Amino acid sequence: MDIKTQTKTVVNELIEIAKLKKGDILVVGCSSSEVIGEKIGTNSSVDTANEIFSAVYEVLQNKGIFLAAQCCEHLNRAIIIEKELCEKAGLDEVNVVPQPKAGGSFATAAYKNFKNPVAVEEIKADAGVDIGGTLIGMHLKKVAVPVRVSLKKIGEANVICARTRPKFIGGERAHYDENKM
Repeated sequence: MDIKTQTKTVVNELIEIAKLKKGDILVVGCSSSEVIGEKIGTNSSVDTANEIFSAVYEVLQNKGIFLAAQCCEHLNRAIIIEKELCEKAGLDEVNVVPQPKAGGSFATAAYKNFKNPVAVEEIKADAGVDIGGTLIGMHLKKVAVPVRVSLKKIGEANVICARTRPKFIGGERAHYDENKM
């Protein structure tokens, strides 16, 4: 199975399991170095990142879900999003343009391919895909719940997925909505 097919499989499964709907946000962190079998941050691959970006973006666009592309640690894991989402979520835009060696190839692909890209310092996404150990947790809503999908890797990179749910409050007498668990 090629990288594009692997990526679409992971994203589609996560969307289904997490019950994402139009207007929700999916954060993706991607080490193209890890995907091609190298150590994170050592061999950024623009071609690999573009392939993964196009797969993710195609799936999300068809479902009306927003993509939040996480930059690498050199940009403090800033997020590249569409200006529409920035305005809708009331986020503060910051001024940075990711590059393959400062922001990462995946975030660079997002910036180059979004209709109206902007950078923000943080976001609270409804679900996420971590491709290659990029540590997306800081950009997920509380409470993050691990999600198992059928594939454990995209290329050579480990894949970890998560969804979020509302916090449980109220103690032993409380009752909870099963649809939100």
